[in-house]
Amino acid sequence: MSTLQLLERHLSPFDILFKNHFNAEEKFAPALNSKQPHPLNIFYDDKGLHFEVACTGLTKKDVILDIEGDILKITYKKPEDKGDNFEGYIYHGLSKKSFDLRYKIAPKFDLSITEAEMLDGLLKIFIPLADEAKPKSIKIK
Repeated sequence: MSTLQLLERHLSPFDILFKNHFNAEEKFAPALNSKQPHPLNIFYDDKGLHFEVACTGLTKKDVILDIEGDILKITYKKPEDKGDNFEGYIYHGLSKKSFDLRYKIAPKFDLSITEAEMLDGLLKIFIPLADEAKPKSIKIK
């Protein structure tokens, strides 16, 4: 076991997060060599399941939503690189990266009536509760 691995075993999660946030060559820039998850929010309420997916610089034609069985797929395939010239940039952090997100949706949500809208670079997806999953009152005889 290397000294770094041994040291990381005794660091708190905050220490490791802080260490990974900075690149060794440029002290102020976030580490770009680590694979970051695609930014999104997933939450539910008494109406259903909500997804908010960051799609900065994309249009609704760029993003593909598919439902296969109980799987919700959200994908974007970046077009071939045209050799864009980034001369004059100090920092180029807005890149349109491909993503392929897949989520298994519980049967209590009705995927057949999923709604989606793109607004200001944010893809909002709503999957309502299935009728069987909604609370019901039972009369006592």
